[in-house]
Amino acid sequence: MSPVLSEQALTQAEDAPFSSSFAERFLSRSGISLKPAYYKHILAELPDVGFFEIHAENYLSKGGPARHYLPLIRQHYPMTIHGVGLSIGGEHPIDTQHLDRVARLVDEVEPEVFSEHLAWSSHDNAFLNDLLPVAYDEATLRRVCEHIDQIQTRLKRHILIENPSTYFEFNRSEMSEIAFLTEMSKRTGCGLLLDINNVEVSCFNHGQNPYHYMDAFPAHAVGQMHLAGHTTDSNLVVPLKIDSHDEPVSQDVWSLYQYTLALTGDCPTLIERDGNLPPMSILLEEANMANRIRESITPLEMRREHVI
Repeated sequence: MSPVLSEQALTQAEDAPFSSSFAERFLSRSGISLKPAYYKHILAELPDVGFFEIHAENYLSKGGPARHYLPLIRQHYPMTIHGVGLSIGGEHPIDTQHLDRVARLVDEVEPEVFSEHLAWSSHDNAFLNDLLPVAYDEATLRRVCEHIDQIQTRLKRHILIENPSTYFEFNRSEMSEIAFLTEMSKRTGCGLLLDINNVEVSCFNHGQNPYHYMDAFPAHAVGQMHLAGHTTDSNLVVPLKIDSHDEPVSQDVWSLYQYTLALTGDCPTLIERDGNLPPMSILLEEANMANRIRESITPLEMRREHVI
């Protein structure tokens, strides 16, 4: 069973050219990342998977294989869009030209959700191939909320913001990460994308208990979850877990996911993989593992209203 669709979401699904069954499928069946290596296999086999997620910035060009295959696959599957380049945590204004391109993609794909990161990746005219952390203080919170409001207004929808994976903390921070995320969601109305692997990685790196983190997380705001693999570096003095997305989901993350679902109720879930891509069957097995864990939740735990 899946979270109950809100009246607004049902209305949007009925009015959309894509079947409302896509919305139900997204809510009830776990998905995987859409990668070019899988395009032809997907169209030839139409694998049994809940949905696919794309990174927005990989589909903003006007041509190329990605643009060719995207509408063909979209005909058969629900999709979500995950942005990585809006630099919501940056000190400078949102790049409106980039936001316009993302908005056109959202209008075309009509994703079940659009999500972005609590991070920054650009400064002036420099663009960084990373998602960098923010300080948890009031000034940053106001700026992030302004950026989220601007994005939600342009996209004409509420979005989800993902909790970050971090490797250091700022001395200037005035509040915890959870307090920041909670207030951010309250001020803007955005939902949260709860990345279970990010929690495991960050808590390990900062010497915190990931289960205590989940106990305090604003479960009512969670609209989607991500599961991914990580690696541990070889530094024997201060080892770090790295949010690499190039390994299978670890047992630590599976256990934390099961614990978290007991707190949140059932939730749309993605298996996120960006490197060392295995045969697609491996990712489908992980998606089915997530489905089995979701199905094991008792009925009282499963019933909650979807936040988007």
